[in-house]
Amino acid sequence: MTDTDELQTHLLAAIAAAAGLDALEAVRVEALGKQGRVTALLKTLGALSPEERQARGPAIHQLREAVTAAIAARKAVLEQVALDAQLASEALDMTLPVDLPAGGTVHPVSQVMDELAEIFADLGFAVATGPEIEDDWHNFGALNIPDTHPARAMQDTFYVAQAEGAEAAPLVLRTHTSPVQIRTMVEVARRQNGAGAPIRIIAPGRVYRSDWDATHTPMFHQVEGLVIDKGITLGHLKWTLETFLKAFFERDDVVLRLRPSYFPFTEPSAEVDVGFSVEKGKRVIGGDAGWMEVLGSGMVHPRVIANCGLDPAEWQGFAFGCGIDRLAMLKYGIDDLRPMFEADTRWLHHYGFAALDVPTLSGGVGTPA
Repeated sequence: MTDTDELQTHLLAAIAAAAGLDALEAVRVEALGKQGRVTALLKTLGALSPEERQARGPAIHQLREAVTAAIAARKAVLEQVALDAQLASEALDMTLPVDLPAGGTVHPVSQVMDELAEIFADLGFAVATGPEIEDDWHNFGALNIPDTHPARAMQDTFYVAQAEGAEAAPLVLRTHTSPVQIRTMVEVARRQNGAGAPIRIIAPGRVYRSDWDATHTPMFHQVEGLVIDKGITLGHLKWTLETFLKAFFERDDVVLRLRPSYFPFTEPSAEVDVGFSVEKGKRVIGGDAGWMEVLGSGMVHPRVIANCGLDPAEWQGFAFGCGIDRLAMLKYGIDDLRPMFEADTRWLHHYGFAALDVPTLSGGVGTPA
């Protein structure tokens, strides 16, 4: 038996006898480390003549390959043994409280959406959704928005390219969630054969406009509300908004001011201002130190009701809409809109909410993590 055969037998036996990963690493260093025995043999090849190198080289290389393969195989076995031992020794007590990681928080926008759903569910509203790519009629036409309205301009709206030669009306990334209101009214009118039925919905979701600054982004979130019933008045609208804002901002001193305005889809229309106070140098909703605009609203225009297949002489309603991102900024003291969409985990950890702190009216709709 040659010296390489004897060394191989010794090393393979040591590898097989290694009881753990540390012992195996010691064998690897002994054999293949910088000062290892196999490494030393490889270094001798440089001083040999070509004939001696040709005679001795293959045996040394075969020794290195055999040792390397044996170490890899033994390592796999030992790692599996260690894993099995770990799994056998560890147990998960399902009765213990969940220990959530520090970075696992709910985004303020998602939190506010849940808060809105909770508040309006208590008022008898359902949550409605619709497509984010809309046709011209649902996004503009049915809402009494004329062809010359600035919102239809390329500078304000993202249009979706269609196949060459297509004759259909252009598609757009929806500029508001009002198309959800249209689709809901059309569906109700279809099901009831034009007779109509009471509607109470909110439509939260993503919308798109060509804006970008500290308070505007090309994509943002909006919630709109719609009520259709018999005998609906502005009084119902004001009470609904006042009840919503008091519950959302968790203050009883919320005061509203409705200012006449213009929207193509409501008549009469009103901008809604809410009183604010100054606390620690910041504006806080509630009080009467000044007024801040928070949303738009109005009675649904009779043409919009008729466009959806309902009789405006029989059915009336009100609608309102506001930015969810702006609500989150006002409630939680966020100064800039843009970081909401930058996926910075430090920002999310600061402003985020615990995943299991689901907002409830009884427990508080805005408890931070």
